[in-house]
Amino acid sequence: MDTHLSEEYEALRATVEDFARREVAPVIGELYERGQFPYELVKKMGEMGLFGLPFAEEYGGMGGDYFALCLALEELARVDSSVAITLEAGVSLGAMPIYRFGSEEQKQRWLPDLCSGARLGAFGLTEAGGGSDAGATRTTARLDGGEWVVNGSKAFITNSGTDITSLVTVTAVTGAHGGRKEISAIVIPSGTAGFTVAPGYSKVGWRASDTHELFFDDVRVPEEHLLGERGRGYAQFLSILDEGRIAIAALSVGLAQGCVDESVRYAKEREAFGSPIGRYQAIQFLIADMEARAHTARLAYHHAAARMLAGEPFKKEAAIAKLVASNAAMDNARAATQVFGGYGFMNEYAVGRFYRDAKILEVGEGTSEVQRMLIARQLGL
Repeated sequence: MDTHLSEEYEALRATVEDFARREVAPVIGELYERGQFPYELVKKMGEMGLFGLPFAEEYGGMGGDYFALCLALEELARVDSSVAITLEAGVSLGAMPIYRFGSEEQKQRWLPDLCSGARLGAFGLTEAGGGSDAGATRTTARLDGGEWVVNGSKAFITNSGTDITSLVTVTAVTGAHGGRKEISAIVIPSGTAGFTVAPGYSKVGWRASDTHELFFDDVRVPEEHLLGERGRGYAQFLSILDEGRIAIAALSVGLAQGCVDESVRYAKEREAFGSPIGRYQAIQFLIADMEARAHTARLAYHHAAARMLAGEPFKKEAAIAKLVASNAAMDNARAATQVFGGYGFMNEYAVGRFYRDAKILEVGEGTSEVQRMLIARQLGL
């Protein structure tokens, strides 16, 4: 595996790094504290083509690949995770299911707006009583007169209630075979009668991102809104999650590296006992361990992405990357807070946001325990 970025990848990385520093950093603190969605930043990211990075040009995409998306996510998360998760969910969870499994008509209908960032899509898998047990889906959908009638609810759904959300793809039980649920994926446009978006959650972190509980009360959509093959919705979403774990690993690496960036800067400026604290071995070792964790996690997601793009099995590698990177993010956020001391506990400093944002990375898109289960299964246990 070649860890050297090509000229094209490096140009993208540098462009997003510059955008994050110039456009995101000056405004995100206030948006975060108000719990306000960053519409202007999303618009600018759309104009840059970030929402279309891994999609074919015929659907309005940039003709890039999944690794390009990961590089963008890492650079955004070095500054802020709310903006990064908005991009990640919009691409890998909102648009990717349609790109991977949609009919040509569905792709032509929905992907151009999603690729441009003018509209956002959401991914409705998790339910309040299910959590990691996604197969325990209770939302139902039945055919009636050429329409799907959907009833149920979804929880913790990102990008589902913004002013520019165009659709949510949900899993629903559409039948049973041999005592097993038949789970299918159905696209539900925003504003459909009976589709209710609950008020946003009061969250510990990711406060500038959009997250809601969703309710479906006799929601009717045309039969052709079935995404992919009937009864394959659960399997389709699991494959989307395998890819998404690489993206979340990249986002986690960005947060972990952002902790290093902030800590190095602060350690050079902050003086104690007559010297910058960065001259003391205790601080040096703390930051050195942070850099080692970020570096190792980056190699893990690069490896998983390389296998994915090569068409090789990558389930185990994606789980390893997600596990290692989310742990690195959490450990580095804790360490950065220690470097900053009392200031690290203040929301005006980036590390305060990093500390609040890190924990969800060990939970979302598969908990750390689920990643260990996947790794063990791939080892034949």
